[in-house]
Amino acid sequence: MARAAPADKRRAILDAAVAVFARQGFHGTRVADIADEAGVAYGLVYHYFRSKDAVLNTLFVERWQVLLEAIRQVDAERDSARDKLYGIASFIVDSYRHDPDLMKVIIVEVTRAANSFGQTHLPEIRQAYDLIADIVRKEQDGGALRGVVEPEFAAMAFYGAVEQVLTGWIFGLLDQDEEAFDRAKTSIVETVCGGLEARSAGPAA
Repeated sequence: MARAAPADKRRAILDAAVAVFARQGFHGTRVADIADEAGVAYGLVYHYFRSKDAVLNTLFVERWQVLLEAIRQVDAERDSARDKLYGIASFIVDSYRHDPDLMKVIIVEVTRAANSFGQTHLPEIRQAYDLIADIVRKEQDGGALRGVVEPEFAAMAFYGAVEQVLTGWIFGLLDQDEEAFDRAKTSIVETVCGGLEARSAGPAA
């Protein structure tokens, strides 16, 4: 039988960590638990990662870089503000739909962990906010969005809405089926854009 390549072993450890972190929580997980889940020797985890903190750090950085690139791509390829924000919301929702354990780990153990990993990764998290704020700013400058809301605040409101929906799914507070996932994408964008879009002048009340 062919031996697994180092890259495959490293990936197996990361995938195992996602499963264990999602099931037991980061603080309730030992390196030995990750090794058992991956079916590898305890010492092999330390061969690739200094600690379980390094494992979580790697999982976050990998996934967050994918998100940042997706936001840039959506901004470059789509035209309207609504379509761009819908594209970003769709990417994040679909990420949860396809890998809920990983998204649970990212949300619960990193972005909401303000005193530990969240604090460590504030620059990366802020990058996502900045990219979304740039989208809002450009659309405000072009007249498609009203300028009454600061772009940075709009970005935080948008991403906050996305994260709250993910949290609702993670803790079983919201329905999880194909219709619910699709409805969430539209609802998030409508919640934000309904308060931002330029409105044609109507008759005085």
